[in-house]
Amino acid sequence: MARIGGGGPAAGGWKRSLIAGLAGLLAGALAVGLYYGFNAPDRAGTERIVRDYILDHGEILPEAMTRLEQRRAAEAVTLHRAALERPYHGAWAGAADGDAVLVEFFDYACIYCRASNPHVDRLLAEDPRLKLVWRELPVLGPESAAAAHVSLAAARQGRFRAFHDRLFALGRPTEAAVALAVQAAGVRAEGPSAEGQAELARNLEMAQAIGASGTPTFVIGDRVLQGAVGYQALKDAIAAARAR
Repeated sequence: MARIGGGGPAAGGWKRSLIAGLAGLLAGALAVGLYYGFNAPDRAGTERIVRDYILDHGEILPEAMTRLEQRRAAEAVTLHRAALERPYHGAWAGAADGDAVLVEFFDYACIYCRASNPHVDRLLAEDPRLKLVWRELPVLGPESAAAAHVSLAAARQGRFRAFHDRLFALGRPTEAAVALAVQAAGVRAEGPSAEGQAELARNLEMAQAIGASGTPTFVIGDRVLQGAVGYQALKDAIAAARAR
């Protein structure tokens, strides 16, 4: 998985919220202990019981953190759903009015994104009611950012999919590879635009809000799946989103 560098304020806030949530979980356990059968004067004894239980069952902490992460992510997805699922011009595929929307944050230099492309293509081919929305998240350096701006231009011109597939097929998004993909897809030359830069800033903000740590990150229903999770995991998540 290609990582978002630096973390940034939003990423720091996400981690702080997890720590605060875990503290709340422990406080809740203490409160439950006090409520069920413990007297207020024996608070120290109750705290010792809770502490000893946690130390003896440390395996519950990763599980608690995972559940908390999932809950925070679901809340963030709900808050940002309209923006997440609204494609940037032509950067989408599948059913325009699909009953399930799969969002992918990607980077042209990300080998895990490239590995995920056949799985995404298979889902689109098999599922006529699925809509896929691509969101540019260039986190791997200047080549990624330059390719993203050209890709956004392709989306504005209605040639996104041709450019996207061709550039990934060529390997790293070098200047020469981007030029070949531009020619193959018939994209008109455009420089970086203020509109495109605003789109990249929005995508980064949304990615950080949902706790994405890099690319690819997939969003479906209220779930956030990070990394090259594979065909079956994506298919199962789509089915779960429809069931809800």
